[in-house]
Amino acid sequence: MEFRGSSVYDQTDFFSNYMKRRNRQDSPNNAIEGPIMYELMGSIQNNSILDLGCGDASFGKELLHKGAKHYTGVEGSKQMVEAARSNLLDQNGTTYNETMESYDYPIETFDLVTSRFAIHYVSDINQLFQNINKTLKEDGRFVFSIQHPLTTSSFASKQSGDKRGNWIVDDYFLDGERKEPWIDQVVVKYHRTIEQYFLALRQAGFTILDLREGTPEREHFSSEEEFVRRQRIPVALAFSCVK
Repeated sequence: MEFRGSSVYDQTDFFSNYMKRRNRQDSPNNAIEGPIMYELMGSIQNNSILDLGCGDASFGKELLHKGAKHYTGVEGSKQMVEAARSNLLDQNGTTYNETMESYDYPIETFDLVTSRFAIHYVSDINQLFQNINKTLKEDGRFVFSIQHPLTTSSFASKQSGDKRGNWIVDDYFLDGERKEPWIDQVVVKYHRTIEQYFLALRQAGFTILDLREGTPEREHFSSEEEFVRRQRIPVALAFSCVK
């Protein structure tokens, strides 16, 4: 069976196993992608923030503790939304059980829109980026991360298991659906080149300020072995943009 969008996170066993992996200190989310996102966001004091594909909103809780004025999370998985609402109890945050595609984007409302490792689940990024541009205030910022296109081009190397020692890069310039074996399920993601992301952002009216490919830093890893392994291929790509 194949799962699209956030639907896989409503599978109980998958959800449990994913959360264990996600919370490991050396997971790509914590050791690579997280530090980049905070660097690219910079100051968020008094910002009204929209987070697309917010998961359990632990990120939103951190943003509020760092000085954000209000946090809005959008998440398609019911199980994730339940966890998010628990995390945001007594916080100035709201969570909507909507997908990035179905959410009704209010006009010129947010200072910052974020998304972490989620946009590669969306089939139409042109419409998504236009909606994000519409919902940002003038000079509002859009900071997001995705799986690096070198890793989404082909999942053939995952035949050897999730902890790959080698990576196959193939069909890089053929964009579209990719089916990834992941935590005993198959999830559908969408591969695009870096150039395609760049052009879609430009066409939606954004100026790209910065880009990161997730260069590993030793200080973020507890394991020397994992740090060395992560220097072999980029797993994250992050953009910082302004309206």
